[in-house]
Amino acid sequence: MIPVNRRATQPRAGMEYFDARRKPHNVGKVMVALVVIVLCIFVLKQSPGFGGNNVFSRHEPGVTHVLVTGGAGYIGSHAALRLLKDNYRVTIVDNLSRGNKGAVKVLQELFPEPGRLQFIYADLGDQKSVNKVFAQNAFDAVMHFAAVAYVGESTMEPLRYYHNITSNTLLILEAMASHGVKTLIYSSTCATYGEPEKMPIIETTPQLPINPYGKAKKMAEDIILDFSKRTDMAVMILRYFNVIGSDPEGRLGEAPRPELREHGRISGACFDAALGVISGLKVKGTDYSTADGTCVRDYIDVTDLVDAHVKALNKAEPSKVGIYNVGTGRGRSVKEFVDACKQATGVDIKVEYLSRRPGDYAEVFSDPAKINKELNWTAQHTDLKESLSVAWRWQKSHPHGYGAN
Repeated sequence: MIPVNRRATQPRAGMEYFDARRKPHNVGKVMVALVVIVLCIFVLKQSPGFGGNNVFSRHEPGVTHVLVTGGAGYIGSHAALRLLKDNYRVTIVDNLSRGNKGAVKVLQELFPEPGRLQFIYADLGDQKSVNKVFAQNAFDAVMHFAAVAYVGESTMEPLRYYHNITSNTLLILEAMASHGVKTLIYSSTCATYGEPEKMPIIETTPQLPINPYGKAKKMAEDIILDFSKRTDMAVMILRYFNVIGSDPEGRLGEAPRPELREHGRISGACFDAALGVISGLKVKGTDYSTADGTCVRDYIDVTDLVDAHVKALNKAEPSKVGIYNVGTGRGRSVKEFVDACKQATGVDIKVEYLSRRPGDYAEVFSDPAKINKELNWTAQHTDLKESLSVAWRWQKSHPHGYGAN
């Protein structure tokens, strides 16, 4: 007999025993497993629920996906509501520095269906964040509302306004260019005109802003216009006047942060006085060259304003720029406004008259003829008392705004 070397026929410690005859069988199992895994991943990626909001990352025929910057704010949230009602897909981006998460929650509850609405918390002043938002989503258009927007505050913090309005708009444009988004609806302001010599204001009225807010907006407009000359982008710039009112069905309203009341809209101050949040209303400036000495403004209802934005979106054309004033065409003095607010609230609001606010102007109202003709838009809610009454109903039912964000 030939002696058997048992050490040579047994596997060494720490080593697996390998049978060459089983190799093809094992390789086949591995290949089948890999194919199954790949198929599973493919199927999951096609699912609308994969990764949370995957449906937002691809274009779909018949679906227009709109990025609404500042969509948690007063005007932006109303615009998002209108877009959603009209069956657009909406992504809201907001850093909540001025907006309300409560407004977003209302929209989410109204439109809970997958693929309708998503909210992204992001700062539009952060280039990496902006690029990430555009890289992960397939936008067809941008409605750019996000901005700090108080004239008085802009005179005290001018650099903040140039960063927030002008620089952030530049970052949005760069991201749109990088990711092939071809339609921009830009939220501008009548503050770009300053204090014109002639009324009413038309779109060709010289733009001579007198405060950092208006200047920052005009700079942003200039950047948009210069860029549009070198691209086929569809651009609509809407310069609107003093916004009032709220959603007629009472779902959304205006809820500025308490610390901003000093700078806020006169409607908010009137309601705060009527609710007893503040002791009375402070009217700044009674020596302007107007009929009763107080400022004259063109008050546009937020429902009409967002209607103008949707009409602008529908009419936007590649390689074309549309610039429109959005107003009623009628100026109302601050005293008239206060009287209407007293009637709407039923409260005899105490009024204190103070010196002028820095950077303000005497009289501003629009000629809406161009937007009437080209976009078939006309302000429908022009009864000052009625617009304030609608807003007042929301304020009374939401004495603390939307509550904690």
